Amino acid sequence: MKVNIKPLSVNVCWQGKRFKTPKYKSYEKELLLKLPNIEIDFKARLRLDITFGYSNTLNDIDNALKPFIDVLQKRTGMNDRMIYELNVKKEITKKGEEFIKFKIKEL
Repeated sequence: MKVNIKPLSVNVCWQGKRFKTPKYKSYEKELLLKLPNIEIDFKARLRLDITFGYSNTLNDIDNALKPFIDVLQKRTGMNDRMIYELNVKKEITKKGEEFIKFKIKEL
């Protein structure tokens, strides 16, 4: 599954300790609209495979994890504690073609 949205780093998600930044609010709103309906067994242990398509080679592979998983939780109703395996990849793409590709599997 592929979602055409630039991965958002956790570094731009929060203002201080309590407030979401305008960029994060916009990212969350757009991602919630773009994510498909996903049925999840709430008793299952999950594996989450993610590929972040960055246009900047300086982006850290892990900075987009937390905001993406938080929005995924909001969309699906799952809790991230259900994730027992996480496979994360980074790909470099052209500017304007950033993406997040992911797959959820039951273990």
